[in-house]
Amino acid sequence: MKVTFNINFHTVWGQRICIVGSTKELGLWEPTLAKEMHYIGDGNWQLQLEISPETSYIEYRYFLCINEKQIFEEWEKNHRIDFTDNKQQYTLYDHWQIRPANHSFYTSAFTKSWFAHPCSGNEQTVNSHRKIIIQVFAPQIEKNQTVAISGNQNYLGNWNPDHALTLHCPYAPLWSIELDANRISFPLEYKFLIRTNNAPQTVQWEEEANRVFNPSVQQSNETIVISGLYFRDKQFDWKCTGTVIPLFSLRSEKSFGIGDFSDLHLLIDWVKKTDQRLIQILPINDTTMTHSWRDSYPYSAISIYALHPIYISLHGLGKLDNTDKMRRYAAKQLELNAKANVDYEAVLTCKMDYCRDFFKQQGTEILHTEAFQSFFADNETWLIPYASYCYLRDMYGTSDFDHWGKYSSYNPNQIHQLCRPEHEAWPEISFYIFLQYILHIQFKTVSDYARSQGVVLKGDLPIGVNRTSIEVWTEPKYFNLDSQSGAPPDDFSLIGQNWGFPTYNWDKMEKNHFAWWKKRFHKLSDYFDCFRIDHILGFFRIWEIPTDYIQGLCGHFYPALPLSRDEIEQYGFPFDEVRFTTPHINRTFLAELFGEYTQEVEGTYLIQSSSHHMVLKPFCETQHQITDLFAGKTDEKSMIIKNGLYAIANEVLFLHDPRDQSKFHPRISASSSYIYKELSATERYAFDQLYWDFFYHRHNEFWKTQAYKRLIPLMNSTEMLVCGEDLGMIPQSVPEVMNKLQILSLEIERMPKTSEREFTDLQHLPYLSVCTTSTHDMSPIRNWWKEDRHKTQRYYTDILGYSGDAPGECTAELATQIIHNHLMSNSMLTIIPMQDWFAIDDSIKQQDISSERINIPADPMHYWRYRMHISLEKLIQADEFNNKIKALIHQTERK
Repeated sequence: MKVTFNINFHTVWGQRICIVGSTKELGLWEPTLAKEMHYIGDGNWQLQLEISPETSYIEYRYFLCINEKQIFEEWEKNHRIDFTDNKQQYTLYDHWQIRPANHSFYTSAFTKSWFAHPCSGNEQTVNSHRKIIIQVFAPQIEKNQTVAISGNQNYLGNWNPDHALTLHCPYAPLWSIELDANRISFPLEYKFLIRTNNAPQTVQWEEEANRVFNPSVQQSNETIVISGLYFRDKQFDWKCTGTVIPLFSLRSEKSFGIGDFSDLHLLIDWVKKTDQRLIQILPINDTTMTHSWRDSYPYSAISIYALHPIYISLHGLGKLDNTDKMRRYAAKQLELNAKANVDYEAVLTCKMDYCRDFFKQQGTEILHTEAFQSFFADNETWLIPYASYCYLRDMYGTSDFDHWGKYSSYNPNQIHQLCRPEHEAWPEISFYIFLQYILHIQFKTVSDYARSQGVVLKGDLPIGVNRTSIEVWTEPKYFNLDSQSGAPPDDFSLIGQNWGFPTYNWDKMEKNHFAWWKKRFHKLSDYFDCFRIDHILGFFRIWEIPTDYIQGLCGHFYPALPLSRDEIEQYGFPFDEVRFTTPHINRTFLAELFGEYTQEVEGTYLIQSSSHHMVLKPFCETQHQITDLFAGKTDEKSMIIKNGLYAIANEVLFLHDPRDQSKFHPRISASSSYIYKELSATERYAFDQLYWDFFYHRHNEFWKTQAYKRLIPLMNSTEMLVCGEDLGMIPQSVPEVMNKLQILSLEIERMPKTSEREFTDLQHLPYLSVCTTSTHDMSPIRNWWKEDRHKTQRYYTDILGYSGDAPGECTAELATQIIHNHLMSNSMLTIIPMQDWFAIDDSIKQQDISSERINIPADPMHYWRYRMHISLEKLIQADEFNNKIKALIHQTERK
């Protein structure tokens, strides 16, 4: 079967166009085996190949090379041609595919859910020996719309949209039509248009000039294919609304003291009923380290693949044959469901007991099913390490694999021996594998249901993994285990945040083409069509903290460009390495830290280093040592002394770079330190100049390069709609990178991204963004209203436009106005926390507003246990409340 490839691409001397694809003739995607095209003049390149007549289709793409080196390639969407008649010869006229300006509409959020079309290969074919197939990418076609073609031919309706020919959608968002070339006179002029079903008068023509196609003489038995076209539409204004709530916060009559995957089914029904289009949840990976409430922190996963067993639906799992046990579990379910908040330990214990009973009853049968065998084969590479980890964690009583004896270092052969069916460990290991299978089936069922209802599930990708996670155990080369990640001081915490996660060894990850991250993205796509990258700033740089520290103040950005002694002194700052890098404090300031305990602290914990200064004694010179000294002590005196000693440990102006001790990082927020107060006016001025340049100018291009290097291959590896949490200390290059890669930013009215404003201007947000009233790390709007009366008054007057004193409470009317303003924003997605939806209706909202807070970032030991106070069944029946939400969405013209 003869296939001729044609493409127009203007090159310079020495450059060549090559083509690589899915068949042996096209190199099976291996660039070194790609076929070089021949230049035939006027920017036109051509290649003729004989393709095996058994080939039913090919996918391929073009790339530009020079001296055997690939320097530029098409966007990641491949050209695809289906061969319907192997007796035909095919002549392909392709257009070079570039990343489109409306790339977000090509993601699976649109193609599999919001704009999903019943794609199939059942194209209306023509009975002719001379055919023309025209393909066009048209992603912004809603479910009640189709693409049509019209042109300067009677055959195409002579520009009359009523007589235009309809294309079909073989592979979203690709639309295609097969034409009888015998009925066309050339040159052919044509355009695409969008027609709305049941509204024939509603027509949208594509923009710009008519398209023209004028081939050379077409042979008999020749099919011409035109591909790589884009529907020309510069209007991107589609917007929708969604709800964000942690899965653990859901409540239903059938759940077991915590939200589960079956509850998501009900939430989808409620979202659909209120004309919303998206549900966002927090991370749902397994976090089980201690089997205690401390594992409630959803961003500290032990596995980037495994789902948390606590989310299994016992109702969906099935009943036990033992009626006495069923009665006891039913009584426990009523007890746990009656609680206002999640009782994490009781829920986990009871659910695991039930699952073990069910596994004893039907586990063997399920493990031998074809469906299970298929799941195991697809996921074995992570299932075996995960299940073995769970077994060893429980056997040794700790998740810290350093204490697992001969298993402390991961050995695949050793682990596979452990997983042999005849091994004594197998019953427990197979139980954990069984749980992951059930969780997968339950979540996949909900995910498919969401897509069928036009509702997108949005996941959450934590930036880090736990230090004792399976990934660190099995692939330690990808982590810097001598450091910990966190965030610099911000509105969430003035002392910074220390998450305790190891930082990434990006150099190692890059050598493997970021396969670790790509597999992580791929697993998310099993269930989600949209996801949020937690702390996307970590792809530019991460806040890296030495392991001796508990707080985040003495961290530094990594990677970074630390300063040499000469560079510091070039700012006019007299650099004394010992003075400015060794924690110490002037005795004058001790009373501020310790009050009545100052004398006791001096005698017990401090030693004099100069006539005016003191340093911490060796037994308490690090924050970890201080933590150990005061372990279990919560009285006021102990807390004052501990926090004061923490503060002294932070008293430096510069930090040694851990990778080059001759280089230095200025300490973040140094102007609030006591050592800064001791500087002369001249020294302060020099330090301020150095500080400003280091944190806000020096790294702009460097961090941009880092982000592109990491994010471009990852963005190209997924079809999901990607959002980024870009809050905090934002490098100048972040908006540019996110906009170019079409990653949706996060916009919050009370957290403006410019220091010139107290509140974000919602009317001028970027279109590619997510707008929300609050996040899980913030207080919901009713709580926030009461936190700072002066700020609330300014908001009431300047933003909401009222005069007089602001009410003491955020009333339903005020909450409605606040949400209305957010829905009116320019953001593609406005996602409202469930607690803030509740605030618009007095008959629905929770009376105890303090119970609605999900997390307090400054508290690393926070218990994540918020649960909605009303069941989903009752919420679905709350017509007055639901109609309010629908009305708000319709008033603001969100789809």
